[in-house]
Amino acid sequence: MSDLLGFGLLAFTSFFTLINPIGTMPVFMSMTSELDAEHRNKTARKATIAAFLTIVAFAFSGQLLFQFFGISVNSFRLVGGVIFFLMGMDMLQARLASVKVKTKSEKKSYVEDISITPLAIPMISGPGSITNAIIMMEDAKTIQSKIALIGAIFLVLLLTYLILLSSSKILKILGNTGKNVLMRLMGLIVMVIAVEFFFSGLKPILIDILNSSNL
Repeated sequence: MSDLLGFGLLAFTSFFTLINPIGTMPVFMSMTSELDAEHRNKTARKATIAAFLTIVAFAFSGQLLFQFFGISVNSFRLVGGVIFFLMGMDMLQARLASVKVKTKSEKKSYVEDISITPLAIPMISGPGSITNAIIMMEDAKTIQSKIALIGAIFLVLLLTYLILLSSSKILKILGNTGKNVLMRLMGLIVMVIAVEFFFSGLKPILIDILNSSNL
């Protein structure tokens, strides 16, 4: 029982650290600043549900999928870095704030666009959380430990959803000037994250290429 509790706590803390919902919140705020509360909440719900399904799907089939398609986690990091960098560029130039989402159909389309990419993938369910899910599922030898793992993922993403919902109150306090400043600041931070993602994926790939060429 103590081993199961320890495994569950390890799963919760590791996923909370890797998903980092508090760090995700400013990016979410910037991308949804032009939406009303209803559509912002809908975006948060869709993003967290999509992230949960993605992480659980990779937990059960990640190794098989990666082997079948010949995909490495490092390649996933490279793609995540490119997506983050482009998103950061848009935020830095305040393009996201200028997106016209006035009509109901436009808002629905915008929510659909950003809730899956880049919010759910790779912002919430990024390479780190997906890799962690695959590794921890391999370590979960019993049905109880597998249930504990899924429960920990669910709990972290529920907290992520609640944290994202609180962004509505913060946006009201900031006002338009605050939102624009926040967007540009977060654009810089996201671009830094993108560079870290990109080179953390590129370095092992280059090392493998150099090692294979020396053989």
